[in-house]
Formats: sequence, C-alpha cells, structure tokens
Amino acid sequence: MESSRSRKRTRQELDGAGDPPPEREVVARGGASPPWRDDDRDGHYVFDLGENLTRRYKILSKMGEGTFGRVLECWDRETREYVAIKVVRSIRKYRDAAMIEIDVLNRLAENERYRSLCVQIQRWFDYRNHICIVFEKLGPSLYDFLKRNRYQPFPVELVREFGRQLLESVAYMHELRLIHTDLKPENILLVSSEYIKVPSSKKNSQDEIHCKCLPKSSAIKLIDFGSTAFDNQEHNSIVSTRHYRAPEIILGLGWSLPCDIWSVGCILVELCSGEALFQTHENLEHLAMMERVLGPIPEHMIRKASSSAQKYFRRGARLNWPEGAVTRESIRAVRKLHRLKDLVARNADYSKASLADLLYGLLKFEPSERLTAQEALDHPFFRIPGPT
Repeated sequence: MESSRSRKRTRQELDGAGDPPPEREVVARGGASPPWRDDDRDGHYVFDLGENLTRRYKILSKMGEGTFGRVLECWDRETREYVAIKVVRSIRKYRDAAMIEIDVLNRLAENERYRSLCVQIQRWFDYRNHICIVFEKLGPSLYDFLKRNRYQPFPVELVREFGRQLLESVAYMHELRLIHTDLKPENILLVSSEYIKVPSSKKNSQDEIHCKCLPKSSAIKLIDFGSTAFDNQEHNSIVSTRHYRAPEIILGLGWSLPCDIWSVGCILVELCSGEALFQTHENLEHLAMMERVLGPIPEHMIRKASSSAQKYFRRGARLNWPEGAVTRESIRAVRKLHRLKDLVARNADYSKASLADLLYGLLKFEPSERLTAQEALDHPFFRIPGPT
C-alpha cells in the first residue's frame, strides 16, 4: 500500500477531468480502471496505451523495460503533469528490491542536495500486486544518446560536466554509506530531452557530412536504486552489470564503496570513446582485458582470490591467458584493446593528460588505492565551471 497518508478522491479523478492536453490524448476519457488481466509469464503488468493505472494516472507510452519491470510514461490527473512510473514485476524478489529502493530514495531525499543529484520519488502504491513508484519525468539516458549518435563519443567538455555531476551523486551516496552497485550509462538520465544538431566528424563513403545530436543542457540525474546496498550489511557475492564490474568482485575478494568508483571510471571512458571499455561476458576474458588496458593484476589480490577465482590463474600469480581462452575471437578481442593512456589520447585532445590521470586514479586494481568520489571531484580535470 502507499506509504504516505491516504486522501479523499478529487472530483477530477471521479469524472475524468484533468486529462492530458489534446495532442497527447490516446483513448477515452474517464478514471475507471481497466478489467483485471493476468500478468504475462514473466510477471510483467499487462496494459494497453490510454488505460488508467489507478484512477489517477493515464498510461501514455512505455518508456523502458528491464529485469525489474517496466517504466511507463503517464499523465497525473491530479497535478496535471507527466510522470514516469516504474511498475515492478509481481515476483517476490523484485517486490522486495522495490521496497529497498523506496527506502533508499526516502533516505536520499532527507537532504536538499539530493534533489539536483538523484531522481525524485513522488509517491508509491501497490496496484494489482505490482509495486508502482512514481518519479519525476526526465529525459533520455546517456546510453540512449550514444546509441542515437551511432556510438560517437561526447565532446570532452560534456564528459567533464557529466563526470562532475555523477561523482557528486556518488559522493553524496557514499557519505550516507550507500553503495549504488549498478552505475552505468543506462542509469544516468538527462534532465531535459531537448537537443541540438551539430556537424559530425564521421563521414560516409561519399564523404558527406553527417550530423549528431548534443543535449541542450548537461544536467543529469542518477536513477535505479533497486540494487543499492548499505555498507554495513551483508553483501551478495556478485553485483554490477558486467561491463562496469570491479576486479575485486570477479576475484571474490568482497566489495564496498570503491566498486562504484571503478564503474565511474568505466563510464567516463565510454562517454569519451563511444564504446564500453570492457565488452565481454566471461570472467577470464574480462580480467585479460583489464590487464591489457591497465597492466598486471597485483599479486597480493591474486593470492587472496576466492577458490572459485583461482582457476583463472596458473602458478599462483599469472593470469591463465591466452592459454585459457575459449575462442580465438576472444584472444583477438583482448589484443585489439589499447592501453588506457593511448585510448584517452585518441579521444580527449587537449584534456588527455588530466583525464588519463583521473582515470588511472579511478581504475586502480586495489580498491583501497582508488580515489574516493570527493577526491576525484578535486582533481584538476574538473577545475572549470559547472553544468550549463
């Protein structure tokens, strides 16, 4: 049930007044709930566009879908605003994760700083066995923007502004001893959907100049706190989306706040290069890619690795690569990677020295040696004005 106090139904909810502007109208007016339907086989809520999600919200579009459920764009008849509603799958573990997310969002919201750093929760309710969390409506994710531009990188000036805000969000969470654990471009949303078109450096075979989109504003917010962990609680052995997963997680050494910092480093490389730094789906290949980009894994980490991770090494301190590779394609994928400083030099122009220095601080193998979020914010790379 909704956590906030109950309230009387307004006349707008009862008679269907307060519907969205005519250009967004989809189906008939009114506040009646649709007929009961069974969920799909994965526990997702089944809906039609134009239907109501309770009497208050009209469903306008599906904005996204993930393992947790779906995000729907809705019209709030009471506030007369567009909102994004996360409709969680009707499966116990996802419902439990949603309640953790609500707890985290409420804790973050206790401080005014949160409003400019993280997505704002407006309310939540339980509807037909689905936890529904109502958020402010934001723009596309940074991943959506990269995809729209066919994975052309952002200008370094934008990477700087995105990185500054992301680290401010992480620093705030870490002050509260909260670990996001799933930082990635998909979970960083632009506040506005507005964009401009500029000439692209990429040309086709006919040497025609293409355009790419750039956001009008660099303001971003962090989303998706369903996997957030408290630093003092027992932790799952595996967290983070593969490409952004820190080495201590793969090696079974345990993890804490620094695993978020590793993810931030991976994200910044992706934003300035256009491609994920470690494009892999297998642990040994992932570790080999890390060594290719950053140098050898420290021996003391290898010695302490869990029994299940020891199989990735031979004679105790050397990665079993390329001998342990499953395919030749895997070996080629590792060999084509560049050293971090060379990768940055290809994409960062005049900022390459300071950006490379920052990234080496974020992507230290040893978690205790990584920069903290606050230390990273004090790095020379960020010593220019804030977001536009």
